[in-house]
Amino acid sequence: MGWPIIGETLDFALACQGGNPGRFVNDRMNKYSPQVFKTSLLEANMAVMCGASGNKFLFSNEDKLVVSWWQRSMKKILCFPSVFNETLTRDKFRPPTLLPEFLKPEALQHYIATMDSMASEHIELNWSPNREVKVFPLAKKYSFALAFRLFMSIVDPEYVEMISHPFQLLTEGFLSVPIDIPGTTFNRALKASKFIHNELLAIIRKRKMELEQKGDSATRDLLSHMLFASDENGNVKSEMEISTHVICLLLATHHTTSSVITFILRYLAEFPDVYSKVLKEQMEIAKSKGPAEFLKWDDIQKMKYTWNVANETMRLTPPVQGTFREAITDFTYAGFTIPKGWKMHWNVNTTHRDPKYFPDPEKFDPSRFEGKGPQPFTFVPFGEGLGLLAFIHNVVTRFKWEKVDPSEKVAYNPSPIPSKGFPIRLQPLQNGFI
Repeated sequence: MGWPIIGETLDFALACQGGNPGRFVNDRMNKYSPQVFKTSLLEANMAVMCGASGNKFLFSNEDKLVVSWWQRSMKKILCFPSVFNETLTRDKFRPPTLLPEFLKPEALQHYIATMDSMASEHIELNWSPNREVKVFPLAKKYSFALAFRLFMSIVDPEYVEMISHPFQLLTEGFLSVPIDIPGTTFNRALKASKFIHNELLAIIRKRKMELEQKGDSATRDLLSHMLFASDENGNVKSEMEISTHVICLLLATHHTTSSVITFILRYLAEFPDVYSKVLKEQMEIAKSKGPAEFLKWDDIQKMKYTWNVANETMRLTPPVQGTFREAITDFTYAGFTIPKGWKMHWNVNTTHRDPKYFPDPEKFDPSRFEGKGPQPFTFVPFGEGLGLLAFIHNVVTRFKWEKVDPSEKVAYNPSPIPSKGFPIRLQPLQNGFI
């Protein structure tokens, strides 16, 4: 269980920072049990559920035996300061699984042209004038702007740029030592959270006035949907709760999308045969379009090989390592009793690199996802697919690229981060050729 209070959190963090987050989990699976083992992480007693059976058990018992859990310091960073307290109920604060119907591809397909135009404009402004670019910060810039556009219809690039820095400070505070004194990472994250909440409250109140004045002609996006949404008792969320949920969703979508984009481009640089197949697929789509015609839902559905590449990227370099749950009752799993109040963690590394589920697991092989694909509960992807596909389409049809530093290292905090931002050297294409 590790040291008092911190448990094995330091070992877990060191494995992530060393670029091998799976080591912590796999070492203990080999030592204790391939199904479940106990440890202490984030100041909590914790059972780590392993393998496809562990994933299935947790996902199938959401709100029955377990509920989503975030560490106290994380909740303090995310929640509106005046409503944060230790008795915060799970109905007051839920991690970003909110409003899945709005975020499904079927609902987002109406925004494909917007995603395509934003990706095209971003590349023309930030990529085309340069011979070398750093992919990771630019992917974050694109995905953050896209999230603000889709969720709240905010298109002002200066405003998005202004608020992106506080979001970065907030993210850095998640895994920091929770010491709230001036100058600490945690303190900076709390100040950034307060600033972001105040900005969002102003946006929320302005939108409420617009909805009251314009009715059906007012802007319709995720924010408007959240303002109208009610629970089973007919209660709507408060402005402060909506602000917290917006922060969660912005963090979840933009971090995962930017991470997946970065590592897709990294794998395409490493595997020319994969790049050639993606280029062929994307050029066929590009040639079917008119000069000023944007991508449509039918075009996205044709990106089958590109989507397989994205999935294989998420298998080998997942943007999220896993999430946490809390037991709301005593239960037994794999012969072990999990007491009420214990926390649980599931981790992608217990399945994504298991040769039982993925033969030759270290090989980058998009064909794994052809046909029926992997077995259920063995592959757990994160990320919004339409935005990243629109971005890949625009990059691949304009450039071929190579790594500037082939030996660049990757650390996890908690998402994968290339140590130098993944610099690449661009080679412009003409009609699909260099």
